[in-house]
Amino acid sequence: MQRYFTETKITAEDTIVLNGDNARHISRVMRMKAGDSIICCGPDGNCAVCQIQEMSSDDVTVSVQEFLDEIAELPVHVTIAQGLPKGDKLDLIVQKGTELGASHFQPFEAERSIVKWDRKKRQKKTERLRKIAKEAAEQSHRSQIPTVDEPVRFQEVLSKSSQYDQKIFAYEEAAKASESKNFPQVLQRMDPASSILIVIGPEGGFSEAEADLLKDSGFFGCGFGPRILRTETAALYALSAISYQFELLR
Repeated sequence: MQRYFTETKITAEDTIVLNGDNARHISRVMRMKAGDSIICCGPDGNCAVCQIQEMSSDDVTVSVQEFLDEIAELPVHVTIAQGLPKGDKLDLIVQKGTELGASHFQPFEAERSIVKWDRKKRQKKTERLRKIAKEAAEQSHRSQIPTVDEPVRFQEVLSKSSQYDQKIFAYEEAAKASESKNFPQVLQRMDPASSILIVIGPEGGFSEAEADLLKDSGFFGCGFGPRILRTETAALYALSAISYQFELLR
């Protein structure tokens, strides 16, 4: 059953009006009609089976039939702070990271980031990433869409890090030194509903100065296994490990 996200909370008595991309997808892509059923998810994560009542070229009106009791979100809140990579790698990170359960994506400009987003492109590219996250959340049957923020400076990532329960960064030098204990120890200290910030550098990793600043801010430098991972692989590795720890083992 096709899933759509709405910006309004869903209650049992609701009649919901879907418009914009949602309405166009229902009417023009899926070619649904009155009487067909879809799943609607509100901003609070509540999802319900809804029946289409009326359709126009711009709006689709549905009524709530049955709320769903489903658990599709990771029990811990994961923010991926990603150093801006080249090409369309950030598209992949957001898409697959959404499928794997990330709650929030925060791109940032690292010292070794080759790509720089100017002000004209920043908003347009961020909106594209948000659309990718929405579509990935629908496809993977999530109940919430992860947030995607505009890129910030590296120092801002550090300044916001105090709000997280745990903080780590993927460190190439730690992997080269066969460091393998920090990441699992951090996961073992976490409880459901706690939060973790995972900072990943761009191609070329972190500079020595950035690594020192992260450590001084309370981050643990982690090796993600004995192999050196590409920047677009590191976030997916970390999310997979978190899913195993908090979903498959429990």
